[in-house]
Amino acid sequence: MLMLVVISAVLIVGCSSKESTGEKKEGSKAVAKDMVIAVNENFISMDPHNTGDTNSNSVQSAMLEGLLGFDPDGKIMKKLAEDYSISDDALEYTFKLRQGVKFHDGEAFNAEAVKANYERIMKDDSLRLNSRGFNLITNIDVINDYEIKITLKEPYAGMLTRFVSAKILSPKLIGEGKDKIGKNPIGTGPFKFVEWVQGDHLTVERFDEYWDKKDRVQKITYKPVPENGSRVAMLKTGEAQVIYPLPSQNIKEMESAKDVKVEKIPSTIANYVSINTMKKPFDDPRVRQAMNYAVDKDAFIKVVKTGFGLPLDSILPSKTLHYSKQEMYNPNIEKAKQLLKDAGLEKGFKTEIWGNTNSDTMKGMQFIQQQLKAIGIDVEIKSMEEGTLSDEIYGAQKPEDTKLQMWYVSWSAYPSDTTNATKPLFYSGSFPPNGANTAYYKNDQVDQWIEEVNKTADQGKQAEIYGNMQSTIYKDAPWIFLGVDEILAGKRTNVDGVIITPDGGIDVTDANLK
Repeated sequence: MLMLVVISAVLIVGCSSKESTGEKKEGSKAVAKDMVIAVNENFISMDPHNTGDTNSNSVQSAMLEGLLGFDPDGKIMKKLAEDYSISDDALEYTFKLRQGVKFHDGEAFNAEAVKANYERIMKDDSLRLNSRGFNLITNIDVINDYEIKITLKEPYAGMLTRFVSAKILSPKLIGEGKDKIGKNPIGTGPFKFVEWVQGDHLTVERFDEYWDKKDRVQKITYKPVPENGSRVAMLKTGEAQVIYPLPSQNIKEMESAKDVKVEKIPSTIANYVSINTMKKPFDDPRVRQAMNYAVDKDAFIKVVKTGFGLPLDSILPSKTLHYSKQEMYNPNIEKAKQLLKDAGLEKGFKTEIWGNTNSDTMKGMQFIQQQLKAIGIDVEIKSMEEGTLSDEIYGAQKPEDTKLQMWYVSWSAYPSDTTNATKPLFYSGSFPPNGANTAYYKNDQVDQWIEEVNKTADQGKQAEIYGNMQSTIYKDAPWIFLGVDEILAGKRTNVDGVIITPDGGIDVTDANLK
């Protein structure tokens, strides 16, 4: 009997200890020190110089920083640079660096570390950031340990944004090669990498030597949870402290749930279907226009987004700099059928649409399937796990190699970054794997405008060129233009310092639990 009592006591102590994991005592009050963030898709890579998805970028931003950063409204702010200046001809960028900063591996942050990162991007044209400004760099001059000058061969309007995107890695890690970087990032951020179990979770922990001293949560575990109901259940039970996105169909339920708060954020996230303009019958603009007339944008917002969003009435969301509203493709089935008839496709045709496995994507693809059926287009839905989908789309080395016909997807750029909202998507030099022009759209005039606009610092000239671009591309219809999200996120009421940005990123720099 005594043995049983002792064993029971041990078991009780063991269970109590396990249940209290992730809590710290403050007087008589227990406060959780670990945070779980559930997102809708898996992460693809932790290499900040070669990332194309927002979820991966969000996790990276917990661990890694650029010379510049963005505030919650998407405006540029100083980060690892204490100050910077730009020459009158917009060719030279000089940065004064923050002193006393350490990487997570103990290496010192200085001008040589910045140079090593930028040279890595410049010299490897397989990295996504290479074609986004870094291929224009001619010189990197280390003036002293904490001052560096970058010289471009020609002006580039989006270069400041690129200095945000180019997160700085430990030079020691860079020496270990691309494979190590993508799986084990080492930066200067407020949190440091712990582990990544593909498809299950990625964990970071607080970096106590971070240069900006504040009280932060001890550990953050990011969990990809594609199924909407599962994410909602995690928030309700407290298994997750933050979920993003919050499914719009659950908003009323969440607004009345105990210890839960709902956040609504205006976004720069455009929802669309990219159409492979190099594949028949999509090489005929009349077919693409017909598809746009067949799809009811208001119904898309109502059915797929549960009323939270606006129709996409340009190639840019309205929150993006230099946005210009276009005459929308209002639903017109008869006009759509006539356009197909003019293109010799009176009886319609069969095609397929690709997308990832999350619940909202499936709902969106089913909506497109139903809408296009009305004009005789028979759409087969093919859903894939995010990593597989990325491999299929970006694995093809030439346009003729891809099997892609249509892709249900979204794209976001920072409000100030019109370059990133256009060039990766519509420039002929941005075909996969070099960029995200998955419509394989090529228009010589548009190419010329993109090259021209990125060489001028004149805001008036930029506005004029971007206006022309939006008009031309919208008429060419390389996408089925759908809607712009109003971002919905769910948080436990004790969450502090977690910011959802207009581009759909998650900023945990000052994450804490009250």
